[in-house]
Amino acid sequence: QVQLMESGGGSVQAGGSLRLSCVLSGVRNRFTCLGWFRQAPGKGREGIASLWTTRDQYYYSDSAKGRVAISQDNAKNTLFLQINDLKPDDTAVYYCAAKYTLYCDDYSDYNYWGQGTQVTVSS
Repeated sequence: QVQLMESGGGSVQAGGSLRLSCVLSGVRNRFTCLGWFRQAPGKGREGIASLWTTRDQYYYSDSAKGRVAISQDNAKNTLFLQINDLKPDDTAVYYCAAKYTLYCDDYSDYNYWGQGTQVTVSS
């Protein structure tokens, strides 16, 4: 059974940084795309970064570009999201997700999800 488990969230002050991790287990066939999403209070889920695993090609949303970096450690089956210069608007539950279909920056059809990790940014 495929499982995705996020960690690394927490409470930080504005201007700080966090590195989120997502460990994948039970994966028999390598996912085509891995992504990070977030859901702020009262808002819908937003895809912010994704990775085409076999091409090491990265995609970032306009809202996240310049402050986040997605990366993977294949040996550890782990996906990372580095977030710098955190702002109160970054407060959200952050999810990692995966899919086998193409177009990694199409965030509508990711179908494997973790439980999420809370990030809270105070001003």
